[in-house]
Amino acid sequence: MQDLLTAVALLLIFEGILPFLSPRNLRRALFSIVQQNDKSLRLTGVASMLAGILLLYLVR
Repeated sequence: MQDLLTAVALLLIFEGILPFLSPRNLRRALFSIVQQNDKSLRLTGVASMLAGILLLYLVR
């Protein structure tokens, strides 16, 4: 349970870095994401999940 809470805490920290450091660039990035089609977003999502699984496998 402690590992899960640690992971969530790190996720929140990393998610907060860009809005804190550069809100204008975050807004620009979100606008470009909204313009992407569903297929591109799904491919990006699956690539991100696979990278996370690989990283978790390497760490563990």
